[in-house]
Amino acid sequence: MGSNKSVAGGVVRFVLRAMLILFLSSTLYLVICRWLLPPITLTQLGAVTGGYGLKRSYVSWNEIPRNVKLAAIASEDQLFPEHNGFDWKSIDKSMNAKPRKGKKSRERGGGASTISQQTAKNVFLWQGSGWGRYVRKAPEFYFTQLIEWTWGKRRIMEVYLNVIEMGPGIFGIEAASKAYFNKHAKDLTRSEAAMIIACLPNPKKYTVKPESRIVAWRTAHILGQMDNLEGDEDVEEVIKTP
Repeated sequence: MGSNKSVAGGVVRFVLRAMLILFLSSTLYLVICRWLLPPITLTQLGAVTGGYGLKRSYVSWNEIPRNVKLAAIASEDQLFPEHNGFDWKSIDKSMNAKPRKGKKSRERGGGASTISQQTAKNVFLWQGSGWGRYVRKAPEFYFTQLIEWTWGKRRIMEVYLNVIEMGPGIFGIEAASKAYFNKHAKDLTRSEAAMIIACLPNPKKYTVKPESRIVAWRTAHILGQMDNLEGDEDVEEVIKTP
């Protein structure tokens, strides 16, 4: 009986020690990623093992054009400049809120996850639905809050636009620009930027080339929202080049 308790206690200590090491190492990795872009992500590894390959070319903040940053906010998270990583407001309240003086109203945009959450999930966690989605919730909350505190909005956006999947095996705006338009991201037009961002809800299904019907519809919508956000002081503060 005593032997069984000793074994059980040893297992518990091992698990707790492993969890502590994982927690500390992941936190250190997050701090390092404040300055260095992730060498690889689980989603990128999944693309390789899934037979899609890996097309990726990281670029700096200054090499990502303003139109791409604006399109990402217009499409995925229009409240990105002002939330703390999570959208605690309902979509209805966001859309029906009265605009503040001197500012244009912004809709929520995107899906259930903010850009900060999507970045945390793509860099530190895994994709997928089912039970794995519920297991992911607690660490996703932790990593999202921590990158908001330690990285800041521009760094979150920079990492997001470098690691997000923008087509089967295509990661980041530079690789997507080369794959779809045979040019560097810095040379993308406004409509080309919107077209690439339009595939983000499901980049393996919503094809940019050939342009799927949903991408065509979303591109037009994103361009309209970009016009609406133009000049918003909070948005401009995030997307401007220092």
